[in-house]
Amino acid sequence: MCLVVLAGTVFADEPRKQEQAASTQRMAERLEKIAISADSSAHPYVNSAGVKHFRDQLENLQNSLAAQTLDGKDRILKTRFALATQLLRDGQSEQAVREIVQLQTVVDHPQVRHVLQMKLGLAYLRLGEQENCIVKHNINSCLMPISGNGVHQLKRGSSAAVEEFLGVLQRNPNDLATRWLLNIAYMTLGEHPEKVPPAYLIPPEVFESEYDIGHFRDMAPLLGLDVVGLSGGGIMEDFDGDGYLDIMASSWGLRDPIRYFRNRGDGTFADRTEAAGLSGIVGGLNTCQADYDNNGYMDVLVLRGAWLDKEGYHPNSLLANQGEGRFVDTTEKAGLLTLHPTQTAAWGDFDNDGWVDLFVGNESRGEEIHPCELFRNQGDGTFVDEAVTAGLAVEGYVKAVVWGDYDNDGMLDLYISRLAPDEPNLLLRNEGEDATGRWHFADVSEEAGVTGPDYSFPTWFWDYDNDGWLDLFVAGFNAGTGDVAAAYLGLPHRADAPRLYRNNGDGSFADVTRAARLDVPLKAMGCNFGDLDNDGYLDCYIGTGDPDMASLVPNRMFRNKAGKTFQDVTTSGGFGHLQKGHAVAFGDIDHDGDQDVFAVIGGAFSGDVFQNVFFENPGHGNHWIKLKLQGRRSNRAAIGARIKIEVDTADGIRQIYATVTSGGSFGASSLRREIGLGQALAIRSLEITWPASRQVQVFADVAMDQILLIREGDPRPLSLELQAFKIPALDSAEQQTHEHHSRN
Repeated sequence: MCLVVLAGTVFADEPRKQEQAASTQRMAERLEKIAISADSSAHPYVNSAGVKHFRDQLENLQNSLAAQTLDGKDRILKTRFALATQLLRDGQSEQAVREIVQLQTVVDHPQVRHVLQMKLGLAYLRLGEQENCIVKHNINSCLMPISGNGVHQLKRGSSAAVEEFLGVLQRNPNDLATRWLLNIAYMTLGEHPEKVPPAYLIPPEVFESEYDIGHFRDMAPLLGLDVVGLSGGGIMEDFDGDGYLDIMASSWGLRDPIRYFRNRGDGTFADRTEAAGLSGIVGGLNTCQADYDNNGYMDVLVLRGAWLDKEGYHPNSLLANQGEGRFVDTTEKAGLLTLHPTQTAAWGDFDNDGWVDLFVGNESRGEEIHPCELFRNQGDGTFVDEAVTAGLAVEGYVKAVVWGDYDNDGMLDLYISRLAPDEPNLLLRNEGEDATGRWHFADVSEEAGVTGPDYSFPTWFWDYDNDGWLDLFVAGFNAGTGDVAAAYLGLPHRADAPRLYRNNGDGSFADVTRAARLDVPLKAMGCNFGDLDNDGYLDCYIGTGDPDMASLVPNRMFRNKAGKTFQDVTTSGGFGHLQKGHAVAFGDIDHDGDQDVFAVIGGAFSGDVFQNVFFENPGHGNHWIKLKLQGRRSNRAAIGARIKIEVDTADGIRQIYATVTSGGSFGASSLRREIGLGQALAIRSLEITWPASRQVQVFADVAMDQILLIREGDPRPLSLELQAFKIPALDSAEQQTHEHHSRN
């Protein structure tokens, strides 16, 4: 076996400025026009403009002759209520408190006063979060159950929130959503469970993990990765070709920059956003990577317009990597400049011609019809939409799409998740090419048994039980804060569970959600999977929440127990972030052999911001191997390649399977495969099945605990040398905080 040293690329400590490409400038200008033209009365998430809109409206009403009429007074109250809501959503929590308190003095309707008190408690709780978790951020901020220096130093917000929530519960003691928020408020004060009234207590033991996975510390503050932003996409990938995984993250605000952090390979990161040519490339709820032009560098697709209906006519961006992590917007040149609301797309070579194609899942709702698009790669840097002829011009409220060869016939199939009860999810089987050269897909959803759940969101293919057949996970979105509280308390709830579909190997799937112990309410958004403990079984992290400012439920981590059941390890691992979880990516940032976890944290409304997180793996002592596959006949990044590893163990021979993919539909892990081998004694064989050529290569005498480069058709792998590094140790344990400025 040969040894190859990755020399990497030498960068100056200070990023070099470069002239931005004209095509990138044109895209930046398009995006700025969208930001300028955002209509506050129609755009539900431009809340600073919404504040101005209702303030202006309120001033006009108060100065009008109708102000003294009953109808005029009613309109003024409704406008003030709308203003208070916009202030809260824009992060102007103190102003929201003042407006709500003033409203309480003039409103006498019991139901309205109840709503106002709940909203006031939430405004106080958010004020406490802003003053403590954002402005004085530390690695324990908003990690549930809150303890240590996660407890608020400035207590005025949560103390006031407790009083308001208690008032709400006195009138309605069965309000589980308010009970949940009350317990969180007490946690932030360091008074849970002791001072919580027994009737309203959610006991701490309900949060205990089923297995001790070891504590993963949030190291983002030390690495400069804890940027404050909204919901967005995230990718963990080697963008500059030096072997170390970099991070790219977006935030969906109309002027929020895409951030590119280069891994220096020494425990530090450099923000190279401007040097990468990304200035003005803003927004994007999701991102995903592929080497679409087979030049050896990972390109990026930025997805925009989701959730916005008629306000969502936004362009996506194809960012072509020119090498050394420098990008040019080639959207228009590539033929991808269309205007549809979307947050989901998937790269895959469905026609096995060696060039990755692109499926974009667009959102159709009501009178806004936006069929999905299948862009076939022409091999010359351009794409052609063949969705109609392929039978993939699907309409519906599409929230997630993924490719996977579920029937092991060597051709990629497609799964589409839709967020509507009358729109079942779709499994579309690749039927291949007909005599005219057209490719076709057949809807086999019903016969495969994978149409649920209703209101579904993120999804992925994975072989969770290591039997060589791709299984399917589909997360639901139909769960409220009260449902989550009920589940923790063992009470009935109305939430729809996610679905874990086990591949039967005959074209059908079995719903094993309950048997696998995943039948829990998950308001799932960003999700992905990886192997936390290198035992050779895939675990998953679920980012939770929804746009509602009262949605504060923990993100959840589930450990795969030998391919049979899943164990909740949220609290033992320190993963239970209360703020809204979006893009999730697994990858070995420090090259120490185990996978770390990056997640984009933040909500939809302008003021619902938070810091992104990076959880460092403490290590588990199991063996591993990393594979960088490079196609020749197949696409260069080997997307869709299948991997089978046979290892000797004390209990006999074991098989471990993997596929080259970025993982789930919301967040993108590296395309480099990082595979846990557990307590293997040795690797018996390493088998690669290449997607385009269908060539099967088998290698023996492969050592564990190394990274290999395997080129399609080469007789032997090449061993790559990368130096592991330590992330800087915490000084004074976890007591450090550092200042951030919120947007308001």
